[in-house]
Amino acid sequence: MDIVIDKLSKSYGFQKAVDDISFKVKTGEILGFLGPNGAGKTTTMKMITGYLDIEEGDILMNGQSLKTHDMKQSIGYLPEHNPLYLDMPVVDYLHFCAALQHVAASEIDARIKKMVKLTGLDVEKHKKIGELSKGYRQRVGLAQAMIHDPEVLVLDEPTTGLDPNQIVEIRELIRQLGREKTVILSTHILPEVEATCDRILIINRGKIVADGTADSLRKQAQGKQVLRVRIMAPSYQDVFEQLKQLRSVGSVDVVDREQGRFEIQSVSNMQSNESIFKLCVDRGWILTEMIPFETKLEDIFRELTMN
Repeated sequence: MDIVIDKLSKSYGFQKAVDDISFKVKTGEILGFLGPNGAGKTTTMKMITGYLDIEEGDILMNGQSLKTHDMKQSIGYLPEHNPLYLDMPVVDYLHFCAALQHVAASEIDARIKKMVKLTGLDVEKHKKIGELSKGYRQRVGLAQAMIHDPEVLVLDEPTTGLDPNQIVEIRELIRQLGREKTVILSTHILPEVEATCDRILIINRGKIVADGTADSLRKQAQGKQVLRVRIMAPSYQDVFEQLKQLRSVGSVDVVDREQGRFEIQSVSNMQSNESIFKLCVDRGWILTEMIPFETKLEDIFRELTMN
């Protein structure tokens, strides 16, 4: 089920939480929805799920406006703060959720069995939810989001509280689901986005500031080359001063003074390799290391959301 966000806006008093954003998510696509706290992610996700009214703009699912059509039954939603009935056993809770989502009575037991297996809850399924660890409670939240086999999954911080092994398992589960469903995934764990998502959308102060694959975002940010170099020379200070004077160099940071290691960022759209090598030859210095650094997703995120 394709989702089209068209000029969507939402305000809380004088604060514009979501400011005229537009994007599309296709069936079979996993979208990583990123942004700092207060950027408008959760507000957007709540409007997509129907928990908040649309103030301006529109959201279309399969061409139908959420303003005029109730699509909640086609959506599975895991909120950031996973609301659960702690006194209910896992199986009873999932039965309750299935009934709320109008799953046919004859199919409920089969759906519960499938969700318990998918989310790794088999050993814990007869325990009360309040007796479970935070990680297992998160699994229960995932199971309830998927119990009615929705076409759209909206997951707000789905791996919160999970240990590394559980995170890998949930990532794989999301990837499997993403082959046939439309998935919008919000998280602060950036390696998780790269490992799970087909596409990344970054929002800041209610506006979209980046949209693309991890590779395409890196390419956009790679105008500034970063090199880690080690230069053996009589004077560390002389090396530092001469590097700063190179036309292609934007900044020089000292990594290890005694070892003569520096991190050098080039001027936008310029390369520093050749000028650094020539400087060393001219000065009779020994260049023992020159390592290019790939721009990290964390660096791109920070650059786009610091202002």
